[in-house]
Amino acid sequence: MLRKCGLCGKGELTGKTVVRKGLAKSQGGTGSKISRWSKRRFLPNLQKMRLLINGHPRKMYICAKCIKKGLFQKA
Repeated sequence: MLRKCGLCGKGELTGKTVVRKGLAKSQGGTGSKISRWSKRRFLPNLQKMRLLINGHPRKMYICAKCIKKGLFQKA
């Protein structure tokens, strides 16, 4: 499956999941510290739809934001 919106080009983003350990300074500890992290992906909310592109019906993946905006014409 393509991970890009056919209309706006929104794709996946990368980031990290961060695990922190330690008691907060306000609670009497020495502050929270990052103990480990791992990479992760943030995927867009894509939906498969039949759209009219140049007068011809075509199946495309488009994001939920484009669906809410109504930037397309259904086939």
